[in-house]
Amino acid sequence: MDLRVDNHFLTVLVFSPLIGVAFILFINGRREDLIRNVAFITSLGNLALSLAMLRFFRLDTPLMQFEVAVPWIRQFGISYHMGVDGVSLLLVFLTSLLTAIGILSSWRYITKRVKEYMIMMLLLETGMLGVFVSLDLFLFYLFWEAMLVPMYFLIGAWGGERRIYAAIKFFLYTMTGSVLMLVGIVVMYFIHLDQFGRASFDLYDFHRLSIPYRTEMWLFAAFAVAFAIKVPLFPFHTWLPDAHVEAPTAGSVILAGVLLKMGTYGFLRFAIPLFPTAAHAFAPLVCTLAVVSIIYGALVAMVQPDVKKLVAYSSVSHLGFVMLGLFAFNLQGIEGGIIQMINHGLSTGALFLIVGMLYERRHTRLIADFGGLAKPMPAFFVCFLIVTLSSIGLPGLNGFVGEFLILLGSFRANLYYTIPAAAGVILAAVYMLWMFQRVMYGRADRPENRALKDLSVREYAVLIPIIVLIFWIGVYSKPFLRTMDFTVRHLIIEVERKRGGPPPAMEAPAPVELAPSGGE
Repeated sequence: MDLRVDNHFLTVLVFSPLIGVAFILFINGRREDLIRNVAFITSLGNLALSLAMLRFFRLDTPLMQFEVAVPWIRQFGISYHMGVDGVSLLLVFLTSLLTAIGILSSWRYITKRVKEYMIMMLLLETGMLGVFVSLDLFLFYLFWEAMLVPMYFLIGAWGGERRIYAAIKFFLYTMTGSVLMLVGIVVMYFIHLDQFGRASFDLYDFHRLSIPYRTEMWLFAAFAVAFAIKVPLFPFHTWLPDAHVEAPTAGSVILAGVLLKMGTYGFLRFAIPLFPTAAHAFAPLVCTLAVVSIIYGALVAMVQPDVKKLVAYSSVSHLGFVMLGLFAFNLQGIEGGIIQMINHGLSTGALFLIVGMLYERRHTRLIADFGGLAKPMPAFFVCFLIVTLSSIGLPGLNGFVGEFLILLGSFRANLYYTIPAAAGVILAAVYMLWMFQRVMYGRADRPENRALKDLSVREYAVLIPIIVLIFWIGVYSKPFLRTMDFTVRHLIIEVERKRGGPPPAMEAPAPVELAPSGGE
């Protein structure tokens, strides 16, 4: 990698949470409100940076922007290389938003070891942002592994009764996949060294490799297993319900909203473009597992007595849709998959926030312990209804846009995967509406339910930004789709070129109004 670019905007974005960590370290642990304020202000500052990046992002190019690429460990060809395109930009924004919301949602919920908790939240944000912007695979792997540590402690130290079991299971599953991915990265390093006579871990350089067919199959498998565990794709999903149920509310929000997207992002950024021939060869298997995930996740969610576990299994189903869209290998499917990543982060993140609000009031998550909450909690009822309808894909809300594009792209690629996947939409309506009916309607037979307080000002502040985005994407999704359009088109063309296939037939992109240069 000979290019040297010194735009360090992304450096500030990724590592700004560490400034908050540094301040918190010097604050007396007894001054809990000050610690919360510093953590929240830090997260808001990071959100402001991500919004600034959205503002100055250029829409007329598929190239990386805000790019920084400087040598780091020259002996091994490791560079400090980061950048964003139309895919990673939206995920960076989602990460910053949900981190700020997660910290605000923990304001009264977390009362023990507040200092350590806020430090872990900010460290986790740095790790997640680093994953989405890294363009050197060594750097990517560092952030991928570093992110595990704070999430392990968030589950293990502030989780439920079985928190240690859930934390260890989460860590072991993810580490197993990570080792396979590391082996794949090292193999590619030596292939590059053999073909070009110099060391490199840079993604640009890896795109230039000529990889034998059999080797490509094994490399794709190594990366795919690591990413499939993170998604999680059936049958690698068993760690997810335990981690979700035992994690604190903010941990569940971040886990569902951001961490699961690292798996789907990994497929889109690395596995598919680096190994396009293998990706097409494995597509029938991946799409089959995606359909199984959709149906299986929905059926298991339907029988859950615990509302948090129901939402956890719904993630298995929703992420199956994302995988189906990505492996359709066409514009509608991939753009639908990306927008559904954002939609799932918003809708499922909001569902976990709502479950957390119920738990703070009643200290139970069993559906049978609720009923008739619509009358004492009318504002909560409205928010819960909007988020539920968003999750099942009601037209006019965000979930419909992603699911429609995914099914359209899947229909164009292979009808036989689309029909059972469409049944998953119906099943989602069944389990979500049934859960909503049992929690919010009926008679409030229990005195505790009749005395519940409605949303507080802080809880309004947590939910309203998500609800605004739910309506925005559902009614006017053009800005989000336009952001990723050039990037996705370029990805599809490059994948077909590397496979040696004909250029894909795509409509010309719509004209764009150029934003100021992003300093790429």
